[in-house]
Amino acid sequence: METATVARNYAEVLHALATRAGDPEGWGRLIDAVAQALGADSTMRRFLASPRIAAAKKQATLARAFGGTLPAPFVRFLSTLVAKRRQMAIPQIAGEYRAILDAAVGRVHATVTVARPLDQAGVDAIAARLSTVFAATVVPHVQVDPELIGGIVVRVGDTVMDGSVRRRLGALRRRMLGGAR
Repeated sequence: METATVARNYAEVLHALATRAGDPEGWGRLIDAVAQALGADSTMRRFLASPRIAAAKKQATLARAFGGTLPAPFVRFLSTLVAKRRQMAIPQIAGEYRAILDAAVGRVHATVTVARPLDQAGVDAIAARLSTVFAATVVPHVQVDPELIGGIVVRVGDTVMDGSVRRRLGALRRRMLGGAR
């Protein structure tokens, strides 16, 4: 089975468990934290990836490490990942979980590119405007690109809205050169 499909399936199960527990956002933070730890801690990554260490030992270690601090169903979920040899897919599962959670709560992420840095009021204004355009809560991820000269470029999924001065100047140039022939 393809890794993305596997990750999506496990993320759906995790979302169902989180919804049953009444804390899907909190569980999203938990799976993100585990994924970040897996990415940042090479010892943990090698331990979980090693075929020489029995799954039972990995499960016992996870239970000791997380048992008193994380919800029991979440720890059992991690244990199931180890038992099914899917523990190295945790970062992909976390990404799929975020996508499922966003869809469930009506949230979309937008890459917003501007020519100059924005203050928080500007970011909030863009988020509010985009939220009305997309009829969903928009979370803007702002990037600065001085080559835009001015204006804004917004990307949400496959949709791109380019209101940059660079694009407008390019269009003007094409019209002027096209009319001179």
